This record gives sequence, C-alpha cells and structure tokens, in this order.
Amino acid sequence: MARAAGIEATHVNHLGLSGRPDWALAERIVKDELTLVTNNRLDFLKLFGGLDLHSGLMIIVPNVTPSLQRALFDAALRYSRGKDLVNSVIEVSLEGKPVHCVEYRWPTD
Repeated sequence: MARAAGIEATHVNHLGLSGRPDWALAERIVKDELTLVTNNRLDFLKLFGGLDLHSGLMIIVPNVTPSLQRALFDAALRYSRGKDLVNSVIEVSLEGKPVHCVEYRWPTD
C-alpha cells in the first residue's frame, strides 16, 4: 500500500529481521532512518521514547483483521502525506465508526 502511494517501503521479513527482538528492529529502523508501522504500541513507544531522534512511528492501535488493518493504514498514509514525521507518532484507531488519527511528538520535549 505504501509503495502504491509512492512511498518507499519494506517489510521486516525483507530486512531479515523477522522474529528478532523489538530492540533489534528499533535499532535497524533508526540506523536506516525508516518510519516504523506497527500495532505493538507499548513496546515501541517505550523503545522510541528512549531515542533522541527517529524518523517517525505509525501505530495501528487495534489488533484487527488484515482488511481492517489495511483500511487503517490507508488512513494513516493519507493523514501523513506531506508531513515531516521526525520524532512524531501517528496513532490510528477506530473511535466509533470513523477512523481517528492522532499525532504527537515522541519523545516529548
């Protein structure tokens, strides 16, 4: 979906990081200046909260079916278009029926 939207993207499996601990994934994400998309909210907020600089974190809050995940990711892509995501988090959730995107600085200043 990201590629179809004109965004360079890859998957942890293609990076050879499938099954690796979250800290190893975060380390590679930061080194390669990538934005991470995950539904593992608590672990990655903790890891990214300890960083001085990162290229962004997108969190799909509910753990839902793949088709609904794609709809939420599509909303995140549309919301983030043209934004600078450095040290930002975008959380995408379902609040009632509409998709809801919230953006905030992380770690906080």
